[in-house]
Amino acid sequence: MTAEVLDAVEEFDVVIIGAGISGIGAAAYFSRELIDKSLVVLEARDDIGGTWDLFRYPGIRSDSDLHTFGYEFKPWRHEAAIADAHLIKGYLQEAVEENDLERRIRLRHRVVSSEWSSEDSRWTLTVQTPDPATGETRTKTIRAGWVFAATGYYRYDQGFSPEFPGRDDFEGLVVHPQHWPEGLDYSGKKVVVIGSGATAITLVPAMATGAGAAQHVTMLQRTPTYVMALPRVDKVALALTKLLGEERGYAMTRFKNIWTEHAVVKGLRTFPKTGRALIRRENIKRLPKGFDVDKHFNPPYDPWDQRLCVAPNGDFFDTIKEGRASVVTDAVARFSKRGIVLASGEELEADIIVTATGLNLQLFDGMPIVVDGRKVDLADALCYRGMLLSGIPNWAMAIGYTTSSWTLKVSLMCRYFIDLVRHMDARGYDTVVPVAPSGTPRRPVMDLQAGYAKRGEKLLPKQGPTKPWRMAMSYPEDAKALRGPVADENLEFGTRRSAAQRTGRRAARA
Repeated sequence: MTAEVLDAVEEFDVVIIGAGISGIGAAAYFSRELIDKSLVVLEARDDIGGTWDLFRYPGIRSDSDLHTFGYEFKPWRHEAAIADAHLIKGYLQEAVEENDLERRIRLRHRVVSSEWSSEDSRWTLTVQTPDPATGETRTKTIRAGWVFAATGYYRYDQGFSPEFPGRDDFEGLVVHPQHWPEGLDYSGKKVVVIGSGATAITLVPAMATGAGAAQHVTMLQRTPTYVMALPRVDKVALALTKLLGEERGYAMTRFKNIWTEHAVVKGLRTFPKTGRALIRRENIKRLPKGFDVDKHFNPPYDPWDQRLCVAPNGDFFDTIKEGRASVVTDAVARFSKRGIVLASGEELEADIIVTATGLNLQLFDGMPIVVDGRKVDLADALCYRGMLLSGIPNWAMAIGYTTSSWTLKVSLMCRYFIDLVRHMDARGYDTVVPVAPSGTPRRPVMDLQAGYAKRGEKLLPKQGPTKPWRMAMSYPEDAKALRGPVADENLEFGTRRSAAQRTGRRAARA
């Protein structure tokens, strides 16, 4: 059994949990703008990067352009607008170094519980970290005025994998992309990738081409997905950079891409039949003559009911056209010794089966959150301006967009957070909590029909029907909402004494 050593209590004004793209961005913004606040970033893993350090499957890349997925304050310099994971992680490392964040980031520090005391107006975080010399688990107590949770929304330790009948009968190897074995040799092997989301669309061309390619890769999907080919290199961005210089060229490209993406999403959602027809026409151009597009690339839902998948330079379609990969649309009946038996009775032979079946959703690394002795059920909370949670004081979360670049929303959230802290300081407040009007209608916080979103509905907070309780998925809309007045009637501000008094009254009423 690992020994446990208790360390002394530390105090910070702001604790950021997570050193992925959201946490690093937040740390950069806060260290620049809130210079009188003490700040620390706690990261449970061995390195920074979050998603871009965790996932190691072949071809792992962004499916958003890096001119919008990157930070507003740091130009993206590589010519590839849709970038591989190692380029993104390198970009994040540069951001850490350029903003002197190394001294603020603590790796291998996992927050295992968070408790708020209204009497003190402070969070008490229980943090576990291994002793570098002995390996013993040390338990630290960190107190903070604010917590900014940049932990993402999925479980890092476990991907989603359905229970397939006969799985133990399969004599080959079963792999989940979230837990890709180091050095896996798939050269000359028959590979079946179960799934049709962004991970599958990335894996198929990566495994089917280049040195060490598989003999053949089959993407097995139960339901088709919209797939669009986009250029890996943004030639307009290169031209703007050459003409205007690095910083202004980046800003103009970012502006162009934000509004282009907004127009595309709005257009597809407003005119879904036209959008479906346009996507179908582009798919036909890129697939072999006679390919059954309507069977394999005609989803039963409208565009952007689920996220569209991107194929950089059409690489996914090219592998199908060249015969290196194929698509099968059917349900899994069971695994067999040699592969997968489909509902139609056909058997797909495989040496390796990749279950690209999605994520398990989980907020805040699953830690319990306790407010004045009561454990919070996150599913009961309502999102305020997409970042604060009703009933939870001095706690912000970074959840980006699902219909455009994740980081666009994070930058707006950070600006609002800075304004909110300054507003409180100027008026002598040390506590703020969103309070939703009684009887506010509730609906799922993620406005998608994707499987992972549906599975996570019971675990995630909710949103209301109107601002500021509605979770906007539009950068222009959020730009107005988060840059407008900081305070409204839905925020309850106070000091230590008033917060403790309110808590006492609520407890008495309960």
